[in-house]
Amino acid sequence: MKLIKRLLNVISSIVLAHFLLGQPVAIAWEPTKPIEFVIPAGTGGGADQMARLMAGISDKHKLAPRAFIVVNKSGGAGAEGFLHVKEKKGDAHTIIITLSNLFTTPRATGTPFSWRDFTPLARMALDRFILWVNEETPYKSAKDYLTAVKQKPGMKMGGTGSKQEDQIITVLLEQSQGVKFTYVPFKGGGEVCTNLVGKHIDSTVNNPAECVSNWKAKRVRPLAVFDPERIPDKEWSGIPTVKEALGSDISYNMLRGIFGPPEMPKEAVDWYIAFLKKVFDTKEFQDYVHKGALKPAFASGSEYVKWVEANDKLHKELMEKGHLIKK
Repeated sequence: MKLIKRLLNVISSIVLAHFLLGQPVAIAWEPTKPIEFVIPAGTGGGADQMARLMAGISDKHKLAPRAFIVVNKSGGAGAEGFLHVKEKKGDAHTIIITLSNLFTTPRATGTPFSWRDFTPLARMALDRFILWVNEETPYKSAKDYLTAVKQKPGMKMGGTGSKQEDQIITVLLEQSQGVKFTYVPFKGGGEVCTNLVGKHIDSTVNNPAECVSNWKAKRVRPLAVFDPERIPDKEWSGIPTVKEALGSDISYNMLRGIFGPPEMPKEAVDWYIAFLKKVFDTKEFQDYVHKGALKPAFASGSEYVKWVEANDKLHKELMEKGHLIKK
């Protein structure tokens, strides 16, 4: 009896092995060549910093089998980058980091694209905005500075691009405070802060990460944050909200998200979402988020799509209010 059981076990094992060996084994998709990581903005800004950090994290921790090649395509308020990726239909080896210029650029320039032309992968964070002035100016509060702007209309507000996030915030500030700035566009947030340090402009509404190094070097001064609440991180928590400083309820958070080209294969989408979550969970990325006063806000799938839909509608309303939509 025992012999018969042993023989049956052996036969079963042989049959099972034959069955398994005779079937094709599904291999999960992964990149087979370097991945182009497009930044629709200039060097030194928040999107540039984040994309290069993510590429470095991937390389350091060997999170991807191929390298990420970071490329800046900032022309036309980022349209150059978006159109480049839009043309790569079905490409599994190209991704793009998006600012809110995903929503603003097509409306401001008439360039033929929308977020629906791309494949949503993941939201990595939301970025805040701060009103900054040069450290050597006499303005110790947002109220001090806006009083000066009222007395001297046309003071220069620098920002990234035209009719994008920075100009939207500038217009909202003008409308709420009854002031008028001369808006000066630059290619990226790093260039904006450099010009503030050099006193070529009077103020900026840069993201925290774009001015943090100059702030720590005591070259620029933060006056107020455009958010409903103060930044919770200890080193930032002393900066009042715009509502506290000026009595105006102006808040704005910018997308830091990742998209793929149109019709990216599902297996590639799944790989990138898993990859991006691994990047998000690393100590390096979390340290960057807190150092730069970003809001950690990972989302993918339907949650990400619903957020994008809602914010596309919000930007349409804000740009209509600011008369920033191309006729």
